[in-house]
Amino acid sequence: MIRILAVTEGISPAPPSLSLYIYNMHYLPPRYDNMAELFAVVKTLQALEKAYIKDCVSPSEYTAACSRLLVQYKAAFKQVQGAEVGSIDDFCRKYRLDCPLAMERIKEDRPITIKDDKGNLNRCIADIVSLFITVMDKLRLEIRAMDEIQPDLRELMETMNRMSHLPPDFEGREKVSQWLQKLSSMSASDELDDSQVRQMLFDLESAYNAFNRFLHS
Repeated sequence: MIRILAVTEGISPAPPSLSLYIYNMHYLPPRYDNMAELFAVVKTLQALEKAYIKDCVSPSEYTAACSRLLVQYKAAFKQVQGAEVGSIDDFCRKYRLDCPLAMERIKEDRPITIKDDKGNLNRCIADIVSLFITVMDKLRLEIRAMDEIQPDLRELMETMNRMSHLPPDFEGREKVSQWLQKLSSMSASDELDDSQVRQMLFDLESAYNAFNRFLHS
């Protein structure tokens, strides 16, 4: 295949029929792309868990990355779930994917920093970071139904309210509160439109950045 595709000076390009044949040889049905994406997410999550155990990433970096990967996993698994793949365990067995650390994280559905943290303040910080990233990544992955966004956003608001160190006038809390009010007026099956998604992402990113500035002040 490589010899066929190689083009050197003085050699005529492949005829249209051969070009079409070569293209078809490289075409894969979408389901294989979806399986490859899921495979990559699980492998990346396994690598992240190992990196955290070896102290190669900070707790805050780990929490952010793990939260993002868990959202990506959920979106990727939905694309392959069906008759051939009923569960993530089925997928791992079928494709000989040995990632025990990733499997544990997927089943617990939260970063290990949140599970293990015994301090109330640190627990709140980890939860807030995780929830911000979860909601923003859902929006980026076009998960926009009210009943899929509102629970995480409500939990984010409740967690910020439990964090007594946050000032009462913290701008991030106000932005989250405004979106909670908007979502509360929607039906469970209603979806945010493109304009609302764009604005919500902008507001949440601003709130998340404000939270990070507060942590480092």
